Amino acid sequence: MYAPTPTVHKDLSLIALVPKWSGSESTVTLEEFFSSIEASARIGRWEEKDQVEIAILKLADSAKTFYQGCAELRAVEVTWSRFKSVFRQRFRDVHTDQFHYMKLHTARQNRGECPQDFADRCRALAQKIVCKVDDPVAQRVHHENAERMLLASFLTGLGGTPGKQTRYANPQTVDEALKIALSVQEAEKQERFSESFYTQFDKSVRLSSRSPDRTRRESGRPGHTADMRAVNHTHNQQYRSSNSADRAATQSTRNTRTREGLRCYECDGLGHFARECPTRRKREENSPGRPGKRNPIGRSRRPSPPGRKPSYTADREARRETKKSGNA
Repeated sequence: MYAPTPTVHKDLSLIALVPKWSGSESTVTLEEFFSSIEASARIGRWEEKDQVEIAILKLADSAKTFYQGCAELRAVEVTWSRFKSVFRQRFRDVHTDQFHYMKLHTARQNRGECPQDFADRCRALAQKIVCKVDDPVAQRVHHENAERMLLASFLTGLGGTPGKQTRYANPQTVDEALKIALSVQEAEKQERFSESFYTQFDKSVRLSSRSPDRTRRESGRPGHTADMRAVNHTHNQQYRSSNSADRAATQSTRNTRTREGLRCYECDGLGHFARECPTRRKREENSPGRPGKRNPIGRSRRPSPPGRKPSYTADREARRETKKSGNA
């Protein structure tokens, strides 16, 4: 025969299911705290004294401070009903029903908040507007009204594409609306993943198509890096030589255009200086003097064509000869 399971281990597992309660709004509500203790008590068949002891064990922060300062709760004969009544009186909600209605109507999905978390937050607000009455029929009517307000607030506050698609679907319950919103959200995530994947794939295909297949096959061959360096060095040298040739051609063209605007004072021609004048060189070669010497007299006596003014050089040489003769 099997030995029965000890009651102590069973109670410890049930006690672990009861959450801690500190009295703040960030934790579970007081009613949820009491409900978890009563549910564990029904399973473990606890007495009222056991429920009070478990509740005291799970208190924290301001709730524990209040218990330690309340002599009525620390009495030995305190009951579970009295314990709940004192805590409800101390930690009752001071906000009015209008405040909770307004909070539910103006609830909006926060940035980064998933539809499931937003639905849970709306449900917590909807529970605070439900009236507590003894008539079961009236209580059911209040719950139905709260559910309709919860659905309206959830659809209005849900943002983004999930909220728009959920409103288009016109769900009749909060669970149906939440299912649609989660489906749309997952579809959006899959679409973004597909776009990023195909974008990266297309980019890699374009990059691979630019390089030759032979280069891809030989990329793992020993000495391939040195070959590529030699090819790059040759390409750079060709690029530099082509640039030098282009610069030389550009400079030659510029010099040609500049020389076309020059005027010779010897023959009054264009494209050269007087020292480079072919007429002057030919006359110097035919002069009776020493070779390579200039003949300013012969140059000055060269007749000018009719109707044209004498050049500046000839006029200057004539004035110089006249001055020399006058000094003699």
